[in-house]
Amino acid sequence: MVDTRSCQWLHLLVLGLLWFKTQGVYVPITYVQSAVAKGAVCLDGSPPAYHWDRGYGTGINSWLIQLEGGGWCNNVTSCLVRKNTHLGSSKRMVKQIPFSGILNNKHQFNPDFYNWNRVKVRYCDGSSFTGDVAAVNPVTNLHFRGARVWLAVMEDLLAKGMRNAENAVLSGCSAGGLASILHCDSFPALLPMGTKVKCLSDAGYFINAKDVSGGHYIEAFFNQLVATHGSAKNLLPSCTSRMRPGLCFFPEYMAQQIQTPLFFINAAYDSWQIRNILAPGIADPRGYWESCKLDIKNCLPSQIKTMQDFRLQFLVALLRLGKSSSRGMFIDSCYAHCQTEMQGLWLMPDSPLLNKTSIAKAVGDWFYDRNPFQKIDCAYPCNPTCHNRIYEQPAHHYPNL
Repeated sequence: MVDTRSCQWLHLLVLGLLWFKTQGVYVPITYVQSAVAKGAVCLDGSPPAYHWDRGYGTGINSWLIQLEGGGWCNNVTSCLVRKNTHLGSSKRMVKQIPFSGILNNKHQFNPDFYNWNRVKVRYCDGSSFTGDVAAVNPVTNLHFRGARVWLAVMEDLLAKGMRNAENAVLSGCSAGGLASILHCDSFPALLPMGTKVKCLSDAGYFINAKDVSGGHYIEAFFNQLVATHGSAKNLLPSCTSRMRPGLCFFPEYMAQQIQTPLFFINAAYDSWQIRNILAPGIADPRGYWESCKLDIKNCLPSQIKTMQDFRLQFLVALLRLGKSSSRGMFIDSCYAHCQTEMQGLWLMPDSPLLNKTSIAKAVGDWFYDRNPFQKIDCAYPCNPTCHNRIYEQPAHHYPNL
């Protein structure tokens, strides 16, 4: 008995030490106070914020901008709820956060970007940094100013050295991954001529698919979002000139026009999209999908079949972009969402692999032009390296992470 307990404690100790070793530095928050005078504020009127770990050595003039994710709010009601959280107010954000995965400051765990200037831009506008409504309703005091927040944070970083950037990556996860697509072509315009600039979207390729009831829940949601936040004027004109602005929130309709090199990291069975686009609570009132959404191993054969069909829709939407030698793709068959910020998914001995390649290596090789990477995994459950996500709580009935 003693030996068994000793082994268990030793195992826990080893795991704890390994976790501590892989964690990057804790980085304090920076508030952009000067943005308030420009009206570039969070939903509640508080200043935007970011976390910055300075680059050094060969990375001193290289910048990686990571846009935080966190869903969206599509109307006054959901934005009022969001306003009182860290996703709507910098007053509610923690003062420091750990940098891991693509933000890690250790060569062993992030060999291509560890000594860059690494910035985590906090997300507090609810529109993927696209909104801009000048008027503020005095009753709700909601500020829809995401586009102004984006510009104010970039201007602050330019003044702190990003204007000298030699290399730059605009990346993001989930709603931040969508934002990195939407701002991909405007980002290089802020930087010096000759800067090597590329974009990375992690779990940001949201598709316009019907839900399990046959409805168009996510399309209606994005239509409401764009109208509420006044986002249309900040979406890609090459898309809004051809279709309704709400549709231009979907990468399948607008990403083909982007000129800056762009890398897509996505699970073909993206757990957020399965939970909120394919089977949102509003389309599943009896909760038939709840157990399946918590853990893919709980899914019935009929549900797996529906998810396989969703994967095919996702691939069709992705391939709609056409071929481009400058584009990168890492599309695995995992039940996951956001794979660049978690160290275990970005680069560890047991990280997910595609073509025997980790996400970190695929992205680094692509950015430095060592090797192109455009790979799409086989269908679930073919990839034994997947870390399939397990949830503890049922999905929300609105897209908010």
